[in-house]
Order: sequence, then structure tokens, then C-alpha cells
Amino acid sequence: MYTSGSTGKPKGVMMIHNNLIAGMAGQCERIPGLGPKDTYIGYLPLAHVLEMTAEISCVTYGCRIGYSSPLTLSDQSSKIKKGSKGDCTVLKPTLMAAVPEIMDRIYKNVMSKVQEMNVFQRTLFKLGYDYKLEQIKKGYDAPLCNVILFKKVKALLGGNVRMMLCGGAPLSPQTQRFMNICFCCPVGQGYGLTETCGAGTITEVSDYSTGRVGAPLTCCEIKLRDWVEGGYTNQDKPHPRGEIVIGGQNVSMGYFKNEERNLEDFYVDENEQRWFCTGDIGEFHSDGCLQIIDRKKDLVKLQAGEYVSLGKVEAALKNCPLIDNICAYANSHQSYVISFVVPNQKKLTSFSTTERDRRHLGGNL
Repeated sequence: MYTSGSTGKPKGVMMIHNNLIAGMAGQCERIPGLGPKDTYIGYLPLAHVLEMTAEISCVTYGCRIGYSSPLTLSDQSSKIKKGSKGDCTVLKPTLMAAVPEIMDRIYKNVMSKVQEMNVFQRTLFKLGYDYKLEQIKKGYDAPLCNVILFKKVKALLGGNVRMMLCGGAPLSPQTQRFMNICFCCPVGQGYGLTETCGAGTITEVSDYSTGRVGAPLTCCEIKLRDWVEGGYTNQDKPHPRGEIVIGGQNVSMGYFKNEERNLEDFYVDENEQRWFCTGDIGEFHSDGCLQIIDRKKDLVKLQAGEYVSLGKVEAALKNCPLIDNICAYANSHQSYVISFVVPNQKKLTSFSTTERDRRHLGGNL
């Protein structure tokens, strides 16, 4: 299976059955009650390790699988004809794996609908949202809000989703909290790579904290290696930080015909356990949960010597309603960051029209 190539050329990862079985055993242990009563909606490509392991796990446990596409997922998707139903509405899945881009898209769609409400409806939605947020922080739910305010939002994904798992990239705390509240189900964040067969960490169902990816799975061990140049060490306070290194049966056999990178990214310790150096920077909290705080290749040192995380810049700007997609870029010979933006045509047109009218009125006044 090939990596995405987000930090260079895609690399072929050699996996054996033992790697996949170990990874899936660790993943399934974090999904309670997995069985024949569940329906999983598959819309990510099978060339993505998260989707492949998810579908094989569903087959193993006897779950139903319905196949979809990001373009036909919900009633509001771009390839759904007016008056037709989206795949989620028809299938009514109970389990769903997603990448942050899909969740950000759902978040923006719902928030745009909220902005179109009248003042009373918008105020009621905000009050209910804030109330349920406080209840979740205390470990409770808000059943009345679920029925009155969030029933229609929950119906966007069929109304039966009991757990969502997000992986592939960092999910913004704002989007994760929104999904927890409005879709009335836990949203688990996972961390894994193609090189570790998608396994690494997954948050517990009862963990409603944001920004963290959970504790290590039963199939692997995780340790943090000092990265002095970036300023991350095991002695950092209040929590140890460093490059994430994953070891265990789920670590793949290496890269196909790429011995140079194999020597750089993989090693075997004195106990003959295989380890993979991820290049991601993590921080372990006191309860054993991991938080991804940076990436080695994602950090660019600007002309003034300041390190900038391009991933964090992109994650922050993706929540802007005017932006559909963004790619940040920086050069060590410059003192600033630039970005390539794919704007949301509908929102941008509305914004420019409003701005033009405002200026026109201002000029007349």
C-alpha cells in the first residue's frame, strides 16, 4: 500500500498478514459492541489504510457495509439532485470513519444553515448548543436538546450514527466539539500511519476531550524521542514531548525498494521489536493520552529564525466560511507565510455583495 505522498514522493509500504491482524485487533478493542447490528458506510478509497482496515474489521464482525462517495454522502452533497436523498439518509449507518476534511465540510454546511435562520431560531440554537456543551464537560447529556434542536442535524447522517472515528490528519477542536454536540454521538480521534497499518492510538468512547488522539492501542507501544533542534525533550514541563516512535506487531516490514529510507525510519531493538520513527511530534498527558503538537517536516524556519507549523496555519484557516480548501507554503529565505486558497463561491459572492452594498450606503451617507 502506498503512502499519500503529502511530504514527498509516495512510498510503497510492505505489509504482511500479521501486521494487519495486529493493527485491526487493536482498533476493534476501542469500538464497544461491534457486531451484526451495525451498519458501516464506506466512502473513502480502499487505497487508504483506515478504510481498508475498517472494512475488513466489519467483515470479521459481521457488520453490514454500504458503499458511498463523498459527492453523494448527504442530502446536501454536490452530486445529489434536488429532491433526492443522500446515501446516509437512505442507509442510516451506525458507524462511520471520516477524515477531517469531510467533517469540516459538514460543519460548514450546518453553520451556514444556522446563519440563515431567523434571530429567534439562531438564538435558541446557540443557547441549546452552549447548554449541552456545559453538560458534556460535566459528563452528562442533554436529551431534550437532542430531540428539539439537534434532531434535524443528526438526520443529515441518517440519524443512527452511534460512533464516528476520525483519522488521517488533525481534527480541529472546534469541529470535533460540534460533531459531538450536534450529531449526539462520540467522535473518536485516532492516530496511525500506513507504516503502522493505521494503528497507533484511539480515544476512548467516554473521552470527550478535544485535541487529543487517545492512549496507545493494545497492539503497540509508543515512546517519545528527544528532538533537541526543535526544542522538544522528555524533560519538558508539564508533560514530556518528542518525536513519536511506534513499536509492535503492527509495524510494517519497510518500504518497497527503498533501503535508504528503511534505515532512516525503521529499526529493531535489542528485544527484536520493530520500531517506526513517525516524524510527528507528540506530548503525553498525565492520563496516558497522546496529543499531536507538531510535525518535523511541517515546521519551516523563517528568515528571522522563527519556526512555523504549516499544518496549524491550514487547520486554523480551514474553519473560515469563505475557504473551501487551503495550502500553506513558507520559504526559509522569507519572513512570511503565503497560502493558496480555494474559496467557497457561494459565501464569497454573498460577502462581496454585502460589502459592496455597505460601501455604497456609506458613500451616500
